[in-house]
Amino acid sequence: MIAHALIFYLLSSVAILSSLMVISSKNTVHSVFFLILAFVNVSCLFIMIGAEFVGMILLIVYVGAVAVLFLFVVMMLEGNFVKVKQGFLQYMPFGFFIALVIFFELIIIIGSWQFRPEFIKTAKIAYDAKETNTVQIGKLLYTDYFLPFQLSGIVLLVAMIGAILLTF
Repeated sequence: MIAHALIFYLLSSVAILSSLMVISSKNTVHSVFFLILAFVNVSCLFIMIGAEFVGMILLIVYVGAVAVLFLFVVMMLEGNFVKVKQGFLQYMPFGFFIALVIFFELIIIIGSWQFRPEFIKTAKIAYDAKETNTVQIGKLLYTDYFLPFQLSGIVLLVAMIGAILLTF
């Protein structure tokens, strides 16, 4: 139990510090990297409490798509690449340090994760202990909430087509 508390405090403190660095960093590329670090830490916290679906969706959607999109947009808008290339070797140790922190946090989370049945007892929905929460969310989306799920997909499709038409 003490290991879980230490891991929680480590992840939450890194998430808070990286969130503060997002808003206080003068370089926008560094802000995006700190944002990615904050997303990874919050995702690890979600996985730690047993909400692995939410944690993995946060990793896939925000880190995999949104943060990388921010990074590409910021790097495309900033045309001063000579300055970025000159400081590459100077910031490489810091980059390796951040990569090691993320790697060890993921190892700690994956190695120490265990199923906690006391979280299930507080839920008011019917829960089958033989299935993971990802399977149950999928069953719920495709049975009880099939129509709203499909309608939200259509709304997103219309928004995407509208954004494409506005760019032309």
